[in-house]
Amino acid sequence: MSPKNIVLLVIAAGIVVLAALLLLTRPVPVTETEIVPEPEVTIEAPAPAYTQETIGTSVEGRVIESYSFGTGEQELLFVGGIHGGYEWNSVMLAYQFIDMFIARPDLIPEKLTVRIIPSLNPDAVAKVTGKTGRFTQADILPGVDQSTARFNANDVDLNRNFDCKWQSTSSWRGATVSAGTAAFSEPEAVALRDYVMLHQPNMVAFWHSQADNVYASECENGVLPETLEVMQTYADASGYGAVASFDAYPVTGDAEGWLASIGIPAVTVELSSHEAIEFEQNRAGVMALFELYTVDTGLGL
Repeated sequence: MSPKNIVLLVIAAGIVVLAALLLLTRPVPVTETEIVPEPEVTIEAPAPAYTQETIGTSVEGRVIESYSFGTGEQELLFVGGIHGGYEWNSVMLAYQFIDMFIARPDLIPEKLTVRIIPSLNPDAVAKVTGKTGRFTQADILPGVDQSTARFNANDVDLNRNFDCKWQSTSSWRGATVSAGTAAFSEPEAVALRDYVMLHQPNMVAFWHSQADNVYASECENGVLPETLEVMQTYADASGYGAVASFDAYPVTGDAEGWLASIGIPAVTVELSSHEAIEFEQNRAGVMALFELYTVDTGLGL
């Protein structure tokens, strides 16, 4: 073989080897059938421990809020601060319960939904604290006549503005107080009314001060039997007195009476002073109500 042919043969062999290498290193196309999609992972968000919502606004535009815990069919509603700065300790008590249930949602039995309106009269609270929203005892302003901070910004006693024997004026400890221009003339009363009509609670308890008693409620048709059981249960557990009928002076247009008129048991829990929070006493009372509405007593079932 001539040198020329040898050179040509070597070149041809090199071309063959190079072509083979190119074939081996070429990326292999992936067909659609070979693409394996990543599996979809659905992560369910945990249920919130509570819900917070604005249910209305005051005369001066402050928000009225509620906090709800649990998802049970039995609904219990607790309300603080209907008399604002005059009973500011009832607002602080309500917030202590809110803080406890946020930290310990397991305290709410499965059968219950617990709702708390901490401050139904925020304008009057601001009158003695100088603050909107939460406050501490150190925020209480010195020199303020707290009895005048009982009323809303229209100078209406909210606990005389509900539709139970309503009159334009009513009484409070021998004094004449304004009850508004009509039942539910005040936005704070409307907020509570609409909230109650929306949720239809099985029971409502109002925190007040300062009589050291638990009072039942009534309107035209007297005290509901279930109300008496609620009153006695809370009183026995908390150590407060139990009073089936308030007769110290005539009261018209009270929220508890209106609730009685629409068939909802309601009680007034009066703390022993205008300063004490008495959390442990009221914790015992609230927990006793939890038991009352979760055992098979027939209440609300």
